[in-house]
Amino acid sequence: MVKARLASLKCDLANATWKVIASNMPIGLVVPDPTEKKPNFEAWANGDDGAPSGRELELAEILSFIKHNDIPNVVWITADVHYTAALRYDPNKATFQDFNPFYKFVSGPLNAGTFGPNKLDGTFGPQLVYQKAPDAGQANLPPSAGMQFFGQIQIAGDSELMTVTLRDLEGKSLFIQEIQPE
Repeated sequence: MVKARLASLKCDLANATWKVIASNMPIGLVVPDPTEKKPNFEAWANGDDGAPSGRELELAEILSFIKHNDIPNVVWITADVHYTAALRYDPNKATFQDFNPFYKFVSGPLNAGTFGPNKLDGTFGPQLVYQKAPDAGQANLPPSAGMQFFGQIQIAGDSELMTVTLRDLEGKSLFIQEIQPE
């Protein structure tokens, strides 16, 4: 089943100006499973900053495919962490370097305890551009604390400029990133 989904994704990547890939697991953010006694992770990253292993192998395959097939304008959106952030992935700062630079935006969920931020795993070279998370020592904050977030993506019909806005629960703009299509 994984091979079929991977083949379908590869086919879809070639057919649109913008390729927005949504993943329930964040890239490059270490999300340990606190219920496990041995190290176990709930995301692509495994926290070792080294060559891809485990789930990272599939991500490395996708990123290499994008690069070697000259597929431009790829942006990732992810969830499964309880704060908001914008990251730029740079092969020049990564252990694994067979990919083109890309942005990833993470937000959510809207109605759950707020945690974070998570440690960055250097395998794919994440560079923090923006983040809003609870202060150190604060965890599982309720929605009434005002630390719930969501993201909005707009693509201009004429210029195809992508504008990503990270917002708080009230809809207030916290961060804006404009990305020109290649």
